[in-house]
Amino acid sequence: MTTPFALRRPRARRALALAVLLLPLFAAAPPAAAQSGSFFNQRDDQYRLLGLKRAKEAYEAARADFDRRRQLAEGGLISQTDLERARSAFADAEVNYQQSLLAVLFERQFVSVAEAVKRRDDDGAMRVRLRLANTSGGGAEFRKLLNLDDELFRSLQPDVVNDVYVSLLNDEGAVISRPYEAKIEELRFGQPQAVDFALLQDLDAVTVSLIYGNGSTRSLKIQLQKDAGANRVSVQSQQFSQEAELGGTATFDLTLELFSDAANTFGLEVLNLPAQIGRSFRDPANGARLSQIRFTASANIQRAALEVSLPDRPTAAVPMDSARVFYAVAVPRRAGPAAGGGEDGAALFPAAAAIAAAGPGRIWSESEVAALGAGYVRLELVPRGKGRLLVRAPLLYHSVARREAAAVELQVLNEGTRRLDNVAVKLDAPLGWTAAAAPELLPGLEVGQESAIRVTVTPARDAAPGRYEVRVRTTALSNNQPVTAEDKTLTVEVRPGSHLAATVALVLLIVGLVGGVVAFGVRLSRR
Repeated sequence: MTTPFALRRPRARRALALAVLLLPLFAAAPPAAAQSGSFFNQRDDQYRLLGLKRAKEAYEAARADFDRRRQLAEGGLISQTDLERARSAFADAEVNYQQSLLAVLFERQFVSVAEAVKRRDDDGAMRVRLRLANTSGGGAEFRKLLNLDDELFRSLQPDVVNDVYVSLLNDEGAVISRPYEAKIEELRFGQPQAVDFALLQDLDAVTVSLIYGNGSTRSLKIQLQKDAGANRVSVQSQQFSQEAELGGTATFDLTLELFSDAANTFGLEVLNLPAQIGRSFRDPANGARLSQIRFTASANIQRAALEVSLPDRPTAAVPMDSARVFYAVAVPRRAGPAAGGGEDGAALFPAAAAIAAAGPGRIWSESEVAALGAGYVRLELVPRGKGRLLVRAPLLYHSVARREAAAVELQVLNEGTRRLDNVAVKLDAPLGWTAAAAPELLPGLEVGQESAIRVTVTPARDAAPGRYEVRVRTTALSNNQPVTAEDKTLTVEVRPGSHLAATVALVLLIVGLVGGVVAFGVRLSRR
């Protein structure tokens, strides 16, 4: 076969080879130019997945164009300027692709609250445990939808939400968690993380504030769950330490909050109180006596009042001025069949069985009470004695003549449980009268001691006959507390005095008057 002359010439052969190499480039150049000018579409911000698909196609075209031009530049077929122009177009397409991919990833990020559990520590502080989950799940979906399986996509970590900030708020928007704000560096899909807070305000519903990713925010008002695994009732009392007088009653308010999913009926027990001290649980609303308390699905907080009655006199088991520590315990009464049971499908919980086996006289330490696994509160009662002043008088009515004094003997008795000091008698007499007590002040009266006080009352010189009242007031101090006795009223009657001269004059006047009338009558009859 003969070769055409034009093909045998070296220059012609080189030109033909150059044309063959540039033909695909020129064929691809217009579409690439068209795509390089179509990186942004007005609807890409609204339909970001479609915008990402467009940016991915433009990126792949620009990369292919840059690879071809690099090969041509290595063979000296195009200038370095054309190569740099292709490199710039490829870099722009890559940045646009990355921005579109990040926009879709950030739009699809989502952090959910998987669990919010409220519990009470042994020291009484309320805590909340949050479990946060990355529910974006965009990695597998994007790879399937857009056929994304490149190094760039994997480097952006689509299954990771970075910088998650979380805090708890009340209804007024104030932060009520400690720490005020917690941070999770990375929250991976399928790997929830827990955050523990202390509650600065005891609430059953809080607002969870979330900030994550590129500034996405969420606020969820949630009802806190109870730590059902504790299987107990939390018992609290505001007046956990009180003083009460012997013969009196102290009332402890109790707030019971359910943390259990195994039982909703709890018995109320008191440990470490001797038999001489009475005790009873009552409903604060109607005063009904309680032995058990039941929680419902809509009410997991109940209230009760523990009334403790002291004996009238101190004993060896109930000494005065000595703190008595005891415990109010909420014991789960019975469990369902899941907890094991007898014929009725129920069985006593271990705490109830242990208390029943110990008997009422057992003295429990706090560690033993805590080991029962039941809810309890430590209470303290200090019996205090107090003097009681009693004034007795054999006679409270006296009749005297003018300018005579009435004398009354009073008996002052301390029938309380503590010494009385500075026993004083004060007399309130009518104006112008004189009243005095001897002695006016008794230094002290021991328990059961009796002492006599003489009260003397002298009427005024010009007191008219009649009945007058003198009030007797008796006061004392018991343990620096004022003590008053019942007031006594002394009635003094002033009798009218005898006036002989006036009587004689009156008689003489009457006799003279009668004699004058008789004489006048005799004289008149003679005429």
